[in-house]
Amino acid sequence: MINFIFACLFILSTPGPGVLSTAGLGAAYGFRAGLAYIAGLFVGSNLVMLAVVSGLAALVFQFNGLRIALLIASTAYLLYLAARIAFAGSKVAFIHSDKQPGFWAAVTLQIINPKAYVVGTTMFSGFSIYPDAFLIEVIIKAIILNTIWIPVHFAWLYAGASLKKLNLADTTQQAINIFMALAMLAVVGLAALST
Repeated sequence: MINFIFACLFILSTPGPGVLSTAGLGAAYGFRAGLAYIAGLFVGSNLVMLAVVSGLAALVFQFNGLRIALLIASTAYLLYLAARIAFAGSKVAFIHSDKQPGFWAAVTLQIINPKAYVVGTTMFSGFSIYPDAFLIEVIIKAIILNTIWIPVHFAWLYAGASLKKLNLADTTQQAINIFMALAMLAVVGLAALST
């Protein structure tokens, strides 16, 4: 179980579309504005978890055309987000938008987020805790994942909101944007390779 907990900490803390967009929302709109967004990410993450555990995701991904269409759509969306981050210029604004993303945007992001499926598949198909009690294992894993997920996302929101308050040099702000965009592209690449 300790290995599972450490894997959760590592996987959930690394930059992906959910945490990067959470930080971006905090940087653009502040901490309070991100609360509904985090709630949407939470619901979306648990829907993906349910799809993975129930086998629905595996069933859907058996249809090659549908799997490819979903992969192209999610990759295109994540590349779009990476471009928005990289070309934000010298302003720390990971994702600039005139309209603040809310609950349903976050739910949708998680449902098309390839990292969410990779994480769900990895965490629920590996790290056997109770091999003879599937339901108990799923419940324990879900509790642990959510217990780690919540503070990690609040930390990223706080980090983004804190960046908004800093008066960073233009070159530092550009470097942050480029780093976040490269991190997003790395996630897209890893997710594409795993499928």
